[in-house]
Amino acid sequence: MAASLRSVFSRSPFAARTAFHSARFSSTVSKQPTLKERLSELIPAEIENVKRIRAEHGKKTFGPVAVDQLYGGMRGLPALIWDGSVLDAEEGIRFRGKSIPECQHLLPKAPGGSEPLPEGLFWLLVTGEIPTQQQVEELSKDWAARAAIPEFVEEILDRCPPTLHPMSQFSLAVTALNHDSAFAKAYQDGISKKEYWSPTFEDCMDLIAKLPNIAGRIYRNVFGQGKLPAIDQAKDYSHNLAALLGFGDNEAFVELLRLYITIHSDHEGGNVSAHTGKLVGSALSDPFLAFGASLNGLAGPLHGLANQEVLIWLRKMQDKIGENASDEAVKDYVWSTLKGGQVVPGYGHAVLRKTDPRYTAQREFAMKHLPDDPLFKLVGQIYNVVPDILLQAGKAKNPWPNVDAHSGVLLTHYGLTQMQFYTVLFGVSRAFGVAAQLIWDRGLGAPLERPKSYSSSAIEMMFKDKQA
Repeated sequence: MAASLRSVFSRSPFAARTAFHSARFSSTVSKQPTLKERLSELIPAEIENVKRIRAEHGKKTFGPVAVDQLYGGMRGLPALIWDGSVLDAEEGIRFRGKSIPECQHLLPKAPGGSEPLPEGLFWLLVTGEIPTQQQVEELSKDWAARAAIPEFVEEILDRCPPTLHPMSQFSLAVTALNHDSAFAKAYQDGISKKEYWSPTFEDCMDLIAKLPNIAGRIYRNVFGQGKLPAIDQAKDYSHNLAALLGFGDNEAFVELLRLYITIHSDHEGGNVSAHTGKLVGSALSDPFLAFGASLNGLAGPLHGLANQEVLIWLRKMQDKIGENASDEAVKDYVWSTLKGGQVVPGYGHAVLRKTDPRYTAQREFAMKHLPDDPLFKLVGQIYNVVPDILLQAGKAKNPWPNVDAHSGVLLTHYGLTQMQFYTVLFGVSRAFGVAAQLIWDRGLGAPLERPKSYSSSAIEMMFKDKQA
């Protein structure tokens, strides 16, 4: 074991700490640390690691800024530190260095289940380590114990008209949780900056724990599903969310939620919802205010509504060409979409240049659980024909499907047909990544974000009389 640890220490401090932790726990039967206890051990070492990186590399530059990037929404501009995940154009997302297939294999499962528990994914995002089954079970219990929402938040949701979009209701409720923020109270009481991470951690745990009750109440109020059941203290997070939505008896749907939350939890820091949460949090707004802002960004058509657009397009196609249509009929419909000046929803990605591994994970789930579903068959046909068409039409740098090409079809199969609610589920998932980064930002003392901006006239003056 000593030789293997020396090998790991030669690679990186973080890998070394992870390996040492694993070795230590393989040789002891003492009580395993909670997530917060483990985090308190990791923060001092990571502060020193950041100092080392800045000392060694702080004056080095990479990724020169082009004027087109300023006008193009900062696309591809390296400007953020985000520890939970990194998105590679060829590989797709990696959570703390681990691919989606690796997470599916390594993270703990529910008894009898085959999909990773989101509790384990959150532990990985926060610590960089794979938790034990016991640690995940304790995290499930902790979240269940924190799940109740204040009575006044229930009243806010109950007084919302059903015509108010579910995401607006979601944002209202999350923002209102600020009333009981541990961080806001601690800051007002004059807590040391070195201790900011601890009440932030408590707020983030409360935030994640309360989201199923908020989502369930919105769903039942808007779509008339009756009274909410109580949180089951003995069940995992996804099972309780499914039960609150009225699907707790369908184990396949519960498994789908476990997969859904895991793969939608984080997608590095530059997307709108993630970056918004980090930005607002940098002002020392508490996690409820920061994540409420994230949800408002996620609600936009160019971010969280894409899976709805895919489903609408698929249904229009089915109405036009019927079920079990030929590949030629599918091709003709795709061409008609493009010639009509529209995009093929669910295809292309700002960063990825290969099939999104989140799409692949969902496709494998569908092959296992719903191989004969007509919409799933249509999604498969589209996958076989669209990339070649997009390449031929010159419409996309990446002609491959992304995560949104599949998720709505899976939810619809199990009876969750209310598309307006899909982004709420996305929001529940995205809280995991945003919360993990907020905890680390406070632990490492991340500063207020304040990038420099320029006017168009300033850009012109900057390059006036200079050679191109």
